[in-house]
This record gives sequence, structure tokens and C-alpha cells, in this order.
Amino acid sequence: MKITPISGFPEYLPAERIVEQHFLDIIRETFELHGFPSIETRAVEPVDRLLGKGGDADKEIYGVTRLAGEETTDAELGLHFDLTVPFARYVLENAGHLAFPFRRHQVQKVWRGERPQEGRYREFTQADIDVVDVGELAPHFEAEIPLVMAEVFAKLPIGRMVIQVNNRKIPEGFYLGIGVTDVIGTLRIVDKLDKIGPAKVADLLVESGLTREQADRCLALAAIRTEDLSFVERVRELGVEHPTLDEGLEALTRVIDTGMANAPGALVADLRIARGLDYYTGTVYETQLVGHESWGSFCSGGRYDSLASDGRTTYPGVGISIGVSRLLGLLLGHKMLSASRSTPACVLVAVNDEDSRPTSTRVATALRARGIPCEVAPKPAKFGKQIRYAERRGMPYVWFPGAGEPADGSATGPDQVKDIRSGEQVDADASVWTPPAEDLHPQILRAEA
Repeated sequence: MKITPISGFPEYLPAERIVEQHFLDIIRETFELHGFPSIETRAVEPVDRLLGKGGDADKEIYGVTRLAGEETTDAELGLHFDLTVPFARYVLENAGHLAFPFRRHQVQKVWRGERPQEGRYREFTQADIDVVDVGELAPHFEAEIPLVMAEVFAKLPIGRMVIQVNNRKIPEGFYLGIGVTDVIGTLRIVDKLDKIGPAKVADLLVESGLTREQADRCLALAAIRTEDLSFVERVRELGVEHPTLDEGLEALTRVIDTGMANAPGALVADLRIARGLDYYTGTVYETQLVGHESWGSFCSGGRYDSLASDGRTTYPGVGISIGVSRLLGLLLGHKMLSASRSTPACVLVAVNDEDSRPTSTRVATALRARGIPCEVAPKPAKFGKQIRYAERRGMPYVWFPGAGEPADGSATGPDQVKDIRSGEQVDADASVWTPPAEDLHPQILRAEA
């Protein structure tokens, strides 16, 4: 039977999977360093919840139905397209068992029925952190959340990532201050800047009912981008006054000031960022890889005040998400990352013959007990073939039991280990021998595209 790949559902080869695991390990460890415990939510949610507030019909939700049993015309369950909607439901269901403010990290697969293309998939992994509280959420969390991601990006072998930050109250207050009442509609148009450019955005704003002067002032606000607090002065120079604008500038100042003190150069104030128009209400984030801005954002999120509510109690929160598969797909696809080998094993323990396999297994057991990943050769082939077996997988060492010169009166010689890159072969004892740290685990190698 011919095997045909399914578009949009990536599967990695072993060496690529090693790169992915390295990313996931760094992400999880950093999240936990900041005190974010892990949760996992179910893969499915009721379709009406996915289509409700925070949901998006444009994501082409995958419905889940049973193949056996009664036929149904409409799916009652759908695969989640992000981790925010299921997290909001999780908070509501478990509020009586959670300690607030509640923080969590979550690394899971999500599914979207969109058209697959480079860096965009139908099944992919996201890594989220969120903090939620009851009734009110302290504003300092909006500054803390991007610092966690800045630390993640500093540890990943990907080059410089910049987190672009805005506060939704800045454009909202600005628009109201110049007499624009359709704030969401205006934001939707301004959000097209990267795709169609300022001239076409200005035309669309005028078509939506703004005057040419109002359109030009909206574009002037969106053009402000600074790595320091000078964005405040530049906004003030535009001569617009409104209390909501003041609130937004104060909130963004806190975030950028915290970033400057704790992650210099990682955060920038970018007043064109809108994102999540349906539910973000305060600070919003997007992230780009410097030198590859055309790839778009890999990490985004923001503050939401009413995504999780049971009608009596509201749980405001702030969160941010890394599109792990999207980032990795582009880096691997452009040959910018690779693993030094396709196996976690750094040692192949050779087998002299099948009768002596127990001896080789004992060596491997002793090495593994000391945290040295190894594999026993699958066949007692000629040593040249066993060395080539290790070489093809990138294992740097081959262990030969009893290969050394026997001492006087000894039936067998000491074990020897060979570095197959240099050809050096020395006597070794499995209870004390240790490879260099850089050989113990696969290394992630970075090359510019």
C-alpha cells in the first residue's frame, strides 16, 4: 500500500526530534524556574465554547465524532485550536481547588484546519504560561510574563528575539481622543500595516469613515517604536488627550521599565501591535526573530479581563504563548539548526560474539548507572562494521570489552574505548570512565541560513 503524507501534520526524524526535545526541555525548565506548575487539559472542548468568546470560527475547528453508533449531523466536540480557551474553562471548573493568583504552564498539541504552508500547520505544539486571579489582577504580572519568555529565548540557540509590547488602552484612548468611535474596527485596519503598508491602510481608514487627518494621526501613533521610555514623549507630541490613553501609557511604561532593568534589549514598545481583538484588554505582546522579521510572530499574548467568567465571578489574567512547532519548522526547514547526532547514546558497546553479549550488557548497565547513555551493538559483526554503525548515528565512542593487553596471568585484557573521530583508543573502566561533557548528550548546532 502506498503511503501518502498528510499535509500540515509534521513528523520529525530522530535528529530533528532531538532539537525539538532540547527546545521543550529549556522551555519547561525556565517556566518552572519562575514558579509555573504544569497542567494538561483535554484535547476536546464543546464546539459552542470554541466558537464563543475567545473562540474563532475562522480557525476551522476540527469536529470529533464517533464512527460507530448513530450518525450525527453536527459535531458536539471539537479539538482545541489554542490553549487559552481550554485553560479558561479549566479555571472555572477547578476554581474551588486552586490557590489564586494561579499560575500555570502548559505544553500541548493544538489543531487548526487552516491551509498548511511554511511555518503553519494543522497540528502543532504550543507552550503557554498564564496568571489569573479573582476579580482583579495586579498590573505587575503584565511586566513579569514577558520576562519569562525573554529568558527562554536567551537560552535557545536561535539568535536574538525581540518582544514587541503595546497596551490596547493606548490606541483606544488615542482614537477616542481624536473623535474615532469605532475602536475595534480601526484597530482591525491598522493591524494590516505589515501586510498592505501605510498608504493602503490610510485609504481603508478613510473608507471606514475617518477623515484623512484622523487616518494620518492613527498611522503616526502606529509608527512609534522605542527600546526605552521615550515612546511616552512621542505620543504626547501628537497632542491627544484622553484618560484611557493616560492609563495605557502608564501601564506600558511599567512593562518597558521592568524589561530595561531585567532583560535589556529584549522588550520594545511598539504601538502598532494590536492582536487578539476579541478578548485582550490591556498589554499585548508579539515576538520576532531579528533578521527574519518576514517570518512574523512566534510568541504572542496579552491581558484579558473577562475570558474566564461564570456570570458571578470573573477571573482576569495575562498570558503568552510560544508557537514551538512554527518556530522549529522554519529553523529546521532553513537548515539553521541541527543535532550533532541522531541518537541520545554517546557510546556503542561492541559485542565480540553472541556468547559474550552478557559481558557487553554488563558494561552498558554500569555506564548507564552513571548517567552515560549507551547502546549495545545489535550484531557481533566485524569491529569495522560496528564502528560504522556508531559512526552513521553520530555516536563518538565505541567500547570494546576485554580488548586491551592481558596482564600477566590474566585470561582477558582490560576494556578499551575508542574515540572514532580521532582514532584514539585507550584502556577504560566502566565504573570510572566519563566522556567530555560536550559528548555526553547531543549538541544543538546553529548555522545561519
